[in-house]
Amino acid sequence: MWHEQDNSLVKEFNFPDFKTALAFTVKIGELAEAANHHPDVTLSWGKVQVKLTTHDVGEVTEKDKQLAAKIDQIKLQ
Repeated sequence: MWHEQDNSLVKEFNFPDFKTALAFTVKIGELAEAANHHPDVTLSWGKVQVKLTTHDVGEVTEKDKQLAAKIDQIKLQ
């Protein structure tokens, strides 16, 4: 579940291995480029943490929530 932390939406996704986590990270990058909205993404073995915020506003906006929903959708695929 996404939660708010330090004016950002944050969520951690778990995977069975590094390769799957990396593939998910690449998909996030593609969504981010298409939306012209770029999250902070931390990749480690079996784990991806995503942090969304609208930097020029300094808080969570509708744009962040929309991208979060799209990221959740690719995780379900």
